[in-house]
Amino acid sequence: MEGPPQMTGKETILGRVREALRMPAVRKPAPSSAAHKPHEAREWLPAVGDTFAAQLELFQKNAEALKARFISCASLSEALDCLAGLAAGWKSVGMHRASLLEPFATRLQDAGVRILYTDGGYAMDDLEATDAGVTTCECLVAQTGSVLVTSASSGGRALSVLPPHHVVLARREQLLPDLTAVFELTHARFGSNFPSMLSFITGPSRTGDIERILVLGAHGPKELTILLLP
Repeated sequence: MEGPPQMTGKETILGRVREALRMPAVRKPAPSSAAHKPHEAREWLPAVGDTFAAQLELFQKNAEALKARFISCASLSEALDCLAGLAAGWKSVGMHRASLLEPFATRLQDAGVRILYTDGGYAMDDLEATDAGVTTCECLVAQTGSVLVTSASSGGRALSVLPPHHVVLARREQLLPDLTAVFELTHARFGSNFPSMLSFITGPSRTGDIERILVLGAHGPKELTILLLP
């Protein structure tokens, strides 16, 4: 006696789709005008704590879950020592000119590391050959563990992409709770004159396209380190 015919993979998937379509979707009312009332979008996004300590903890949790290295430094001296430790064995570093980066550039040069500045003319091959790119950022996003960089304030479009290790320096006041706060910041800072590039960096570059195997550094830096300064 033959049993019931076996369902093919296609039939199984379509059956699940038909079953899901029979279930009513739960819909929230759309914000009346998200463009003019961005705070209304917060009810659609993951919750973020109200205190700085809660937001810092959330940022660290999210960043480290995405394979980024996050170090909160109690002083400038500690941050300089951290970067010097990371730079052991480095021969050259890409960097842009910013007041926050000046003491770090001096420390690296004292250790014999060559600095390639991206503010003026430079050879793309030279930047690609550096051991790391060191940049500032617009802000950190606790909600997603992301770093927002722009071409205006982070050394151009290539510095955060070409070197194999991206090191971001940020101050504590640059930590924002969520994406809504980020968009409010960028609109206040740039108005209608946005930079040519805005990029949310959420962990090191990755892909899982082949055999669902996670590969870091597929189309960008293999390592991301975030140093938080006081």
